Amino acid sequence: MASYRELLQQVKEEIDEVDVPRAREILDAPGRPLVVDVRELDEWSEGRIPGAVHIPRGFLESRIEQAAPDRSQSILLYCAGGARSAFAAKSLGELGYENVTSLAGGYTDWKRSGLPTELPRSLDAAKRRRYSRHLLIPEVGEEGQLKLLDARVLLIGAGGLGSPASLYLAAAGVGRLGIVDDDVVDESNLQRQIAHSTERLGESKAESAKRTLQALNPDVDVVTYKERLTSENVDRILADGWDVIVDGADNFPTRYLLNDAAVWHDIPIVHGSIYRFEGQVTVLKPHEGPCYRCLFPQPPPPELAPSCAEGGVLGVLPGIVGSLQASEALKLALGIGEPLVGRLLLFDALSTEFNEVTLRRDPNCPVCGEHPTITEYIDYVEFCSGRPAHA
Repeated sequence: MASYRELLQQVKEEIDEVDVPRAREILDAPGRPLVVDVRELDEWSEGRIPGAVHIPRGFLESRIEQAAPDRSQSILLYCAGGARSAFAAKSLGELGYENVTSLAGGYTDWKRSGLPTELPRSLDAAKRRRYSRHLLIPEVGEEGQLKLLDARVLLIGAGGLGSPASLYLAAAGVGRLGIVDDDVVDESNLQRQIAHSTERLGESKAESAKRTLQALNPDVDVVTYKERLTSENVDRILADGWDVIVDGADNFPTRYLLNDAAVWHDIPIVHGSIYRFEGQVTVLKPHEGPCYRCLFPQPPPPELAPSCAEGGVLGVLPGIVGSLQASEALKLALGIGEPLVGRLLLFDALSTEFNEVTLRRDPNCPVCGEHPTITEYIDYVEFCSGRPAHA
């Protein structure tokens, strides 16, 4: 029976291996390979080759397809000294990967040669426990969770849509959540607005939501704006540096105002709306997809667009739509997946059906088009009432 050393030598004869100087040349040349660090977490936390992705040796076979779906892609593997990466290279070859190389001498030789290294940020033990299910997902992992902790999401409204969206964003570890809402908790809200409770009747919705979110996750910094979004305050609020806006507004003047401001501030909006049994979600990403005005150049007459207070809403519907909004916001913050840019997702709770409508940017849009005619805030209440809107 072969010894470990004999087996390692045999494996090294069957794989491609490069030393540190050659690896440096390969990484500096065009067509840089995917660099995969197969060491354990404690080793990875002490330093890494810049640009490497972390897939511990024990998870390599199950996770490599997420990092390298193309089996012809060039891959450079490394560990501490070159042994684990050699066995890993052999395993990937057996999985059908065609261009796999192991770094002889591993990270130890790389660092000893004085080549660049990175000291990655890492989660402490408490955060690793809290976000452990995220860390198991290759598309998120520790790097993605750190992105979420750095992310800043602004919620317009702490009502039906803002409640579930804010709860899931806070639970996911979004580091800063802003809440814009000037309303107070009313008994009629409690059928669907799950961020609030009976004991908080009469309390500011923004403050009530803040208490709920901080109790759920103390990692999250919650900033409240106990005011209605207007042309006078929108620039001040958006200037606080938000990455994504979750729109849970329940009226057209706020939606059009928010749209125009987001285009000018270049911030994506995750839009949601609900009525009775129907909901819809889309992502309005400036300069990549349509804006709200591309979808609805003119607001519908008030008699054709009653509010939930006038027409009602199934209590669970905002939970479904708000959760979808949270999902889209997380994808935008992480930079993964395919957000609903240029797509309107429609949900019918009575038939339990989802449908999707393709949306296109309007080159003649007065705000995001090629020759915009609206370049400053207007009177949105007049605009939505059908009367001429004056700047």
